[in-house]
Amino acid sequence: MIEAQGLPRPAAPPGQGICIRLQDVEFRYGERIVLSDCSLDCVSGHVTCIIGLSGAGKSTILRVANGLRRPSHGRVWVSGREITGMTDRELVEVRKHMGFAFQYNALFDSMTIKENVAFPLYELTDYDQHEIDRRVLAALESVGLEGVEDKLPAELSGGMQKRAGFARAIVNEPDIILFDEPTTGLDPIMLHLITSTIKSIQERLQATSVVVSHDLQSVFAIADEVAFLFEGTIIEYGPVDRVRHSPNPIVQQFLQGSDIGPIPL
Repeated sequence: MIEAQGLPRPAAPPGQGICIRLQDVEFRYGERIVLSDCSLDCVSGHVTCIIGLSGAGKSTILRVANGLRRPSHGRVWVSGREITGMTDRELVEVRKHMGFAFQYNALFDSMTIKENVAFPLYELTDYDQHEIDRRVLAALESVGLEGVEDKLPAELSGGMQKRAGFARAIVNEPDIILFDEPTTGLDPIMLHLITSTIKSIQERLQATSVVVSHDLQSVFAIADEVAFLFEGTIIEYGPVDRVRHSPNPIVQQFLQGSDIGPIPL
């Protein structure tokens, strides 16, 4: 959020009602600046969707939020705790309360769906086998995948693999769920199904969800707030209607899919 756009910089640390806060974050890949002066609040229990051009750094925001990437400048809070300077061991404790649904599912080919979904429980918890089995079956059922637990990922369709990735992300009933491009490469029928699945997950868990997506139809169906990322900075943020009617010509060019406007092509 940028002062030049009339959006106030957040004060640190975040108050009640803000689950994730990025403040003045800069992140580089080598010499390339991906995020610059990037500030964002994600409201507790809401769905925040991040939109923007390809390669703008949207997925990097998710990785900064869960500590997989450390900013070169700025501060990050998750659930009231600043994670910027945490050790790897401390970050593991934070991630116990987070789920991450990866863009390409990241399922292990040699593991059954049951084993894939159970993987975070073996890694992050001390649940006994009975509790692990119960949670895995409940997670699969919640995304409409009953009866596939003994199959391998290659035996499932792309949409089913996507939902299996969702099941793994929510198997520990996390407080925070990060979705990286959940509708990429899906046909309209599967896009509708995946969008409905995300809405169902949100209704059941009431988590703080952050969704990176290019699909505006899906974004407008699930978002409470939308953040527009451009050249490494959030230049528009707010409820869906506010972003839809933004006076910013960059935002409007993107939303209209026009080749005419200030965005360099």
